[in-house]
Amino acid sequence: MANEIAINGTYRNVEISPYRHRVRYHELDAQGMVHPSHYMNWIENARLDLLEQIGLGLKQMENMEILMLMLSNSIEYYSPVKFDDTIVIGTKVTSYDGKQIEIAYRIFDEKTGENYAMAKSKHFFTNKSGIPISLGRIYPELDTTFFEMK
Repeated sequence: MANEIAINGTYRNVEISPYRHRVRYHELDAQGMVHPSHYMNWIENARLDLLEQIGLGLKQMENMEILMLMLSNSIEYYSPVKFDDTIVIGTKVTSYDGKQIEIAYRIFDEKTGENYAMAKSKHFFTNKSGIPISLGRIYPELDTTFFEMK
C-alpha cells in the first residue's frame, strides 16, 4: 500500500512492503509444525521492519530516547506453518492516539495467500526512564506520521 506520510516535516510517498520469512527447521515442534512461540518473534520482526520502512528504526528511536513498550498481544491461529514455507506478514496501524499504538498483522502463505494467523499488538511510548510520553507533544512530526498511517 502506498502512503504519503510526513517524515521530519517532508511529505513523501512510502511503499510499505510486507515482511517475509522463510521457515527454518529449528522453528518446528515435534509434530513438524512451527511452534506457536515463533509467531511472536515474527510479528516483532514485522513491527520493527514497518518502523524502519517509515524512517523510524529502533536505533533512531533509542537515540531520541523513545521506547515502545508492549501492553498486550494476541494471536489467532488458523492453519499450521511447516518447514520451508515462506510466510508473509502484512502490517497495519489500526489505532493511534499519540500515547498508544495498535498494530494488526496478517500472517499468510506467500504462494497461496492462505491465512495462517492474525495477530495484534498494542504498545505505549515512554522515555528512557519509563515515564509515559505523548509523541504529539514531544515529537509532532512522528505524531503526524503515525496518524497518517492509521
